[in-house]
Amino acid sequence: MTKVLQVVCGMYPQIGGIEQVARDVAHALKSSPNIEQKIICFNENAEGGGYVCRRKETVKETVDDVEVIRCGCIAKVASQLISLTYPRELKRMMKIFDPDIVIFHYPSPYLAAFLLPNLKKSTKLIVYWHLDITKQKILGKIFHGQNLKLLKRADKIVATSAPYIDDSQYLSKFKDKCVVVNNCISLERLKTGENTEKIANEIREKNAGKTVCFGIGRHVPYKGYVYLIETAKYLDNSFKIYIGGSGPLTDELKEQAKGLTNVEFLGRISDSELTAYLTACDIFCFPSVTKNEAFGLALAEGMYFGKPAVTFTIPGSGVNYVNLDGVTGIECPNGDSKAYAEALKKLTGDPELREKYGKAARQRVLDNFTEDIFAENLLRLIGEMDV
Repeated sequence: MTKVLQVVCGMYPQIGGIEQVARDVAHALKSSPNIEQKIICFNENAEGGGYVCRRKETVKETVDDVEVIRCGCIAKVASQLISLTYPRELKRMMKIFDPDIVIFHYPSPYLAAFLLPNLKKSTKLIVYWHLDITKQKILGKIFHGQNLKLLKRADKIVATSAPYIDDSQYLSKFKDKCVVVNNCISLERLKTGENTEKIANEIREKNAGKTVCFGIGRHVPYKGYVYLIETAKYLDNSFKIYIGGSGPLTDELKEQAKGLTNVEFLGRISDSELTAYLTACDIFCFPSVTKNEAFGLALAEGMYFGKPAVTFTIPGSGVNYVNLDGVTGIECPNGDSKAYAEALKKLTGDPELREKYGKAARQRVLDNFTEDIFAENLLRLIGEMDV
């Protein structure tokens, strides 16, 4: 029996790209009868699926049949949660559980500072490198040496796409250790039903004769929603742009969109509402603009529904690996809202092209970004660890 410990910043019901990947990893590991697993993470205020999390509490619970230790936190500095109980809980986990393999999700330099001295020489380390630290320049400089130490200690480094390896200032130095494991979407979560079709039909009827565009994600700078709203200014009311999600920039975005009748904010939506908008829309909008968007799970979800995608060029990001320009959608110069609007107009004016890109988009997801393929790739990596 191989024992695997995931060390990650957060876990469901906390919502985010890294949290979702950690959950996907747990699902993949569960499919093997020869793996025992546990997860240690920070606690953060969140609720969903019957779980209620409170930042200051340190608790042990079961999520998706996997034991999770959530360590209470006292503060959040430069996007890093600070916990007084984490060092103790990690040390106890490493001693009692004694994992053969640790899967560490980066970026979380605070966690790495405690993990490295607690790793036995015999413990294999997989560093799951989600993205470089690009926004917090000071933080990046402070932990530069630690990052190099972490990657030197790693037995394998997982990247979510090949372009990210080449462009990363860190991964490019350790290419011999890198392996690509594409992120995946949950086909179960995206199942459509009678209620989905009902809501989708209502959306279509409400926007009869219009091109329905849909985008969803956290309202933070790198997601680029300021550019999508700017795009709406170049479009008339024959277009309707729906923006799902919420975040620190929500109020600013709404202020920016004042007076634009072709933009509507949906807030946080349920899975059934998500699938309804993905079903009803004509074009999926994914306006992220920086490498903080290392892959784009929401992008893959939109493509799965057979929708052509419009994205920006982001050097080194996996976004332009997921959406292939001229194959599954259109790629525009980074931050060029006018070009983005022209792309939406082009797809609107050419239904055959829209259908062609949409079919190719769905097939690309089915061929590369499903849970089965993800599990196969991850378990192959685990099997190669020689524990």
